[in-house]
Amino acid sequence: MAISNFTGKIVVVTGAASGIGRSTALAFAREGAHIATADLQLEALEPVVKEIEALGVSCFPYAVNVADEAGMKAFAAAVRVRFGEPHVLINNAGIGYLGLFLQSDLEHWRRILDVNIMGVVHGCYFFLPMMMAAEGPRHVINVSSSAGNFPSPSMGAYAASKGAVSIWSESLKMELVDSNVHVTTMCPGVINTPIVRNWAGVAPTVTDATLAKMRLYYETQGCSPDVVAADMVKAVRKNGDIVLSGPKVGLAYHVRRISVKLIRAIMIDFSRKAGYL
Repeated sequence: MAISNFTGKIVVVTGAASGIGRSTALAFAREGAHIATADLQLEALEPVVKEIEALGVSCFPYAVNVADEAGMKAFAAAVRVRFGEPHVLINNAGIGYLGLFLQSDLEHWRRILDVNIMGVVHGCYFFLPMMMAAEGPRHVINVSSSAGNFPSPSMGAYAASKGAVSIWSESLKMELVDSNVHVTTMCPGVINTPIVRNWAGVAPTVTDATLAKMRLYYETQGCSPDVVAADMVKAVRKNGDIVLSGPKVGLAYHVRRISVKLIRAIMIDFSRKAGYL
């Protein structure tokens, strides 16, 4: 059974201060849901909290690093006290990195895996028990990426982390098959969000010109995060499984199924034109 009406429901969104997280929090708020928003700094959440509350619903902002196990445990407990058991959990928080493998340090791998993988794991580990114990249908959306399906050069750690989210989500879906919780894997493509303007890090060899060219591509060829947010609302309503969101994502996904060599050649050509290969 899917959740069709969000009025009065509780939705948790991590990484809610900007980008896809912000758009998603607002999309569910417009549907009448109360929102628990999480990000690194409370100050960063203030604008979206005001927008959510202006819609006539409640918003609970919380500062937490999703990579911090104790912090996420405390966040889950705080949401339960404030709102009760969530109906929808959206593990959205993530960071990126740009740089060829041998021209980058190893520290960025640890940072990205901690946030992009363990952030999702922590969210599920601490929220799922209360959601499963509650009555009625509940829903988890784990935000992966099209990069987890067909990576590009210079984004190896990011792609590896998102691929792991996708594969682990498949395992989780099977474990929860007889429960009241449905799991969706969200795979956004080229989305114009702050992640391409505020990288968690770049290799020293990546030039300002390359970064500017990449930002321009995302701004002109990418879609608004509102598109992904709308797809998330739809995914909960229809119990979506693997959701491909954004321009040409579906096409690229199916091209890879037909020919790995072809999609690899396309990504190499794209990366060379973009200037980071």
